[in-house]
Amino acid sequence: MTDQTLSQALTLTPDGNDGLIATLSGGFSNAPLSMPPEKGAPFGGLMAALAGVAARQGLGIETPLRSLTVQYLAAARFEAATFVPTLLRGGRNIAYASVAAGQPDRPALQALATFGRDVPGPTLSPLKADAVPVDRIEPTPLNPMFGPWFTRHIEHRFENGPRLFGLNPPEDPVLRVWMRTTDAAPLDEARLLFLLDGVYPTYWTALPAPPAISASVDLRADLFGDLTPETSPEGWAFFEFRTMDLDGGWAVEDGIAFAPDGRPLALVRQRRKLMPTR
Repeated sequence: MTDQTLSQALTLTPDGNDGLIATLSGGFSNAPLSMPPEKGAPFGGLMAALAGVAARQGLGIETPLRSLTVQYLAAARFEAATFVPTLLRGGRNIAYASVAAGQPDRPALQALATFGRDVPGPTLSPLKADAVPVDRIEPTPLNPMFGPWFTRHIEHRFENGPRLFGLNPPEDPVLRVWMRTTDAAPLDEARLLFLLDGVYPTYWTALPAPPAISASVDLRADLFGDLTPETSPEGWAFFEFRTMDLDGGWAVEDGIAFAPDGRPLALVRQRRKLMPTR
């Protein structure tokens, strides 16, 4: 099945015990569109978003998500997967949860989530967006030879183009891009988590083709505040991704997300393991 909508993909249903069931569709594969979806696995951003949704929905938590740390244990299959949230500690202002997800005989993911409410205190926000307005940039669909299936659900608008395969200098491998989900729904926690993994590895912009393929090992997202429908009514956020290190078969990449008004929304750090070359 490849015709699942994003809202359907983010829907979790109780399994009658302590878990929640997600249906993982080939339409959210990380395989290139030029290949059958079963050549890949469910997109890591979708799995992270489902982990966040499972913690909130399964435990009835209402305070904003502050951080989510995900370890990708194995590639899930395109079938039903169970997400089991556990409350580690809960209080009035902060709650800690874990989520385990997978399929029979195949643990796929474990995650830790921190939820917490805002309280009065000092304010310091040094992160600033310096972005070309989204309405001045044309949509930039990814080349289907390497663009994954899941990107059909994302509208990309790259500030200076995709910059692929050596168009960025090695000393500054950076991507600046506006993204939103193609349903144009207001930005929420799940969609922000989905988009924080919504581009190819940034090191692809500084290295020549063919691209060095990698797999996500872990991802940590820190969200800065409560996302309301007014934060981004049309779903847009501006992202800046940068490769911080590439060595020894590992890559570490950081990203920042901003609301359309320039307010910082989240930081993300992802560790990737490069696949052996043949």
